[in-house]
Amino acid sequence: MTEQALQTLKDGYTFDGTTLDLGVALDGEDPSKETPISIPLSMLNRHGLVAGATGTGKTVTLQVLAEQLSRAGVPVFASDIKGDLSGIGAAGVESDKLRKRLDAAGQDWHPKDNPTEFYTLGDSGLGTPLRATVTSFGPILLAKVLELNDTQESVLSLVFHYADQAGLALLDLSDLKAVLTFLTSDEGKADLEGIGGASKATVGVILRKISELAAQGGDVFFGEPEFDTADLLRTDDNGAGIVSVLELQKLSQSPALFSTFLMWLLADLFQDLPEVGDPDKPSLVFFFDEAHLLFADASKAFLQSVTQTVRLIRSKGVGIFFVTQTPKDVPEDVLAQLGSRIQHQLRAHTPNDAKALKATVQTFPKSDYDLEELLTSLGIGEAVVTVMDPDGAPTPVAPTRMRAPESKMGPMSEDEIKAAVAASPQHEKYGTAIDNESAREILAKRLEGGSEAHAEEQQSAPADKIDFPEEPGAGGKKPAKKDDENLFTQVVKSSAFKQFTRTAAREIARGIFGTSRRRR
Repeated sequence: MTEQALQTLKDGYTFDGTTLDLGVALDGEDPSKETPISIPLSMLNRHGLVAGATGTGKTVTLQVLAEQLSRAGVPVFASDIKGDLSGIGAAGVESDKLRKRLDAAGQDWHPKDNPTEFYTLGDSGLGTPLRATVTSFGPILLAKVLELNDTQESVLSLVFHYADQAGLALLDLSDLKAVLTFLTSDEGKADLEGIGGASKATVGVILRKISELAAQGGDVFFGEPEFDTADLLRTDDNGAGIVSVLELQKLSQSPALFSTFLMWLLADLFQDLPEVGDPDKPSLVFFFDEAHLLFADASKAFLQSVTQTVRLIRSKGVGIFFVTQTPKDVPEDVLAQLGSRIQHQLRAHTPNDAKALKATVQTFPKSDYDLEELLTSLGIGEAVVTVMDPDGAPTPVAPTRMRAPESKMGPMSEDEIKAAVAASPQHEKYGTAIDNESAREILAKRLEGGSEAHAEEQQSAPADKIDFPEEPGAGGKKPAKKDDENLFTQVVKSSAFKQFTRTAAREIARGIFGTSRRRR
């Protein structure tokens, strides 16, 4: 590389304000100690992409970014697919190989741990369990998990609306099954016809999909206590951002579930956080590992919602980094929102690989490099970098020897993780599942009470009159119901149930993904 080219990189990566060190520029095969490559902290909410073939260093890059964000007082959330990221909670260990790399790059290295919370979905791993209610998860995200087609997704949305209007809390999958089962019963026939004429067959398909998901263990995180995403925004007593690591390696059989759950976290944050514009540093940076799983077989409505969330959540101070193999794993409308790119080595062993390589090159600004050759010749821990500068322009393309993390590379032991989880107040808050009254119990009680009242009516009242139980202490009988009113309609019209409905309906306001939650 010429002196002029190195100077161009120095000028292009010199910023006012706080920066995160990514590494140093590569001059041929050698790192140039005098040419640091960095990213402005204030631009982290403009989103980014970390890409590269398996084993090229994407997880370590994620770790480098996360630990520096934490030390800058920025909370971090990261999914941990392989279990390697847990080492961020422990200090690094020097080795001869590491020391050689540090000396070559001129990195001033001090082993240091980071304040870390460990989570898992439901009870599937070592961390504190995360749960969400079906009501707050919403129909669009659930349809993605269930792999429903567009028609089935529309019907599921109608069912959610029906439950919202009726004040039926859908806390876990059994509640949704209870509502769907009712709608396919004789008693629920009229209600099913009243929510858009959805066919009984379509509802039956959704029921079977839910049963399949539950049988595969995919229902582990539906329920209460529901995770409060505000807990992702915490700092410790020293002002360092908490790094929240979500363990996912035991959920490899349900990839759509965990990728969609991460999108629920983002959607919930979007609904809760205030507008902050362009702050000096983000409120949270969210690393979305194995991002291709999120977009696989996604419906048009789902993709539109993802795109809208990514576009708008920047103004809430949240930065998103998608971590995947190639940029083509991310839809164009989403990719266009990602201002910073860290591209590790790509391989071109097959025609599809070669096609992906060409597509990747086209996502970078123009440069004097032969990027196709450069991207296939990078070593482990090296990447081609371009980031967004404070003026909103891309920086020059920079071949980079990436920085080494100061926390442990590789996983913490199970005993270390268990000890950290046991000592965390988060585990006390979320560790034990609870089972509040919800749609399943309400339907069972109301229908049982209605059936008993109907039996008594048959014995003691004229055939065209129906007595329905009033609240305790209420006097007299209710006026006769119209002949075409079914049992569930009568239940919903009872005064006690109307009160429940008014309370629940006030709390339900669905957002971009049809998500909602009972506000805390």
